[in-house]
Amino acid sequence: MARTRFVGDAGLTARMTLVMFLLGLLFVVLVGSLMAVAGGYGGAGLAMIVGLAGIGVAVYQWWSSDTVAMKAMRAREVSPEQAPELHGMIDRLCAMADMPKPRVGVADSRIPNAFATGRSPDRSVVVVTTGIMQTLNAEELEGVLAHELSHVAHRDVLVMTVASSAGIAAGMLTSGARYGMLFGGNRRDNNNSALPVWLVILLVSVVVYAVSFVLLKLLSRYREMAADRAGAYLTMKPQALASALQKITGEMDSVPQKDLRASAAMNAFFIAPAIKGVSMRSLTSTHPSLEQRLEQLAKIQAELGRPTG
Repeated sequence: MARTRFVGDAGLTARMTLVMFLLGLLFVVLVGSLMAVAGGYGGAGLAMIVGLAGIGVAVYQWWSSDTVAMKAMRAREVSPEQAPELHGMIDRLCAMADMPKPRVGVADSRIPNAFATGRSPDRSVVVVTTGIMQTLNAEELEGVLAHELSHVAHRDVLVMTVASSAGIAAGMLTSGARYGMLFGGNRRDNNNSALPVWLVILLVSVVVYAVSFVLLKLLSRYREMAADRAGAYLTMKPQALASALQKITGEMDSVPQKDLRASAAMNAFFIAPAIKGVSMRSLTSTHPSLEQRLEQLAKIQAELGRPTG
């Protein structure tokens, strides 16, 4: 974790380490399976291509995560002169947290939301939408910014971005395997096994993709709870973040569906997913339910309000 006064989270660190290890292991299994089942059909070359593709995707996402995310939201970097109040809030929070100040961006979008991304605390950016600035008051917006800055301090955005590479490589291989089934699916290995080579590859890649998908969703939900906790303890105003989450979630119902679909790719990084009328309790959700988040913030509020001996 970067040097900061944000509350540390051993559970988050352990989960990020475990997920990275398991996804790395899955990637090795994927490449090894390719070499084992398709050795007679250029499997070693294919495995090398998949391995290099996975590493290339990871490096690209690590290096350009901030640029890609800002382009996806059509966000622009703003100076202190262009957004003095926003910069002032982030200046205060960074001073309180004793951390480097990230770049600040604004996205022209009706969707009330915010996100943070970047490969390191020194190369990070916090972005808010025009919709969230119009929806929240100053205290609520400060709570949201503290939440996003905690993501930067915890480095969980970097882990989420790089960890998705195994699933992307498996997804690419799944598409390639389906193509192979159409144009060479009747071939079998030298031992005349019952299953075509490409069908075995397809099954392995689907399993790797499914496992990586679930692992990332579990990590995503935990990191949001960790960011809520850290942000609430930094500002000492958990009720402000709770109010912000309720307003953001409530405003989603008034956003046109086409706008929500346009930003769907960023849902895992938003403070609240850009969806309407959908329960967040499912295994595939990127965020914990609003009820879980409010319950945690209420407990922190009660703890902070309790007199000390």
